[in-house]
Amino acid sequence: MNAGTEGRRACALAIGGLDPGGGAGLAADLRAFGAAGAFGCAAAAVLTVQSSAGLRTVRAVPAREVALQASEVLAHQRVRAVKVGALGSEANVRAVARLLARHGEVPVVVDTPMLPTRGRARLLAARALEAVRAELLPRATLVTANLAEAQALVGEPVRTVSEAHDAARALARRGPRAVLIKGGHMAGASAIDVLALGGEVIELRARRLPLPATHGTGCTFASLVAGRLAGRASARVGRDDLVAAIRWAKRVHHAALGRVVDVGDGLRAIVFA
Repeated sequence: MNAGTEGRRACALAIGGLDPGGGAGLAADLRAFGAAGAFGCAAAAVLTVQSSAGLRTVRAVPAREVALQASEVLAHQRVRAVKVGALGSEANVRAVARLLARHGEVPVVVDTPMLPTRGRARLLAARALEAVRAELLPRATLVTANLAEAQALVGEPVRTVSEAHDAARALARRGPRAVLIKGGHMAGASAIDVLALGGEVIELRARRLPLPATHGTGCTFASLVAGRLAGRASARVGRDDLVAAIRWAKRVHHAALGRVVDVGDGLRAIVFA
């Protein structure tokens, strides 16, 4: 769908963390971009020591290096969407926000990883939260957050669908075009995601799956959306385009969750057939 004329391919750029074990972060982003038909590019903002057994250490890449990596790709490749993941430091949050401001025509999916699925090292410094709220969220076409991340961003409990509605609206007032609060950590037979877009709130339901401990789920979902947006026919992302990309990503993500693979000790990983 993205090839176009003369073998051209749209690119999607991920800015985030490097997981040497391949289950999460940039490796998961690139797999998702490929599943969406986009050519994947990556700029490392965080270097980690981790594997399927969990996250050991995190080191933020200097902000200038992050900006140079991403700027080089944006200057010379056909980047049609950006996905932002783990940034590590406040300086990186501010640098990426400035970079995105210079490329306002490119849709941006901001995922908000703060803590790993397993391990204690932080993927985002606590002092960087206000910079995320004030500088990064307003640059986003879509913000995705799980319950814990949404709670950190709004400063209020987010445990139920009703509270997710309130959190999505509150984050939308920060300036992003749309906010998706993911319901995977709620209880119930259905996993209910809450999407705030254009003054309305939409509930997106899927059958809850009995999953083993798996990492990279948030990275993968956000990157599926970004990859799908990269392949749109029009330069402008309309409301219907965004909703369609989210619904497509949910279908593909849900199917992939049903076949996670064992690649070593501990956490499972998401792959695409």
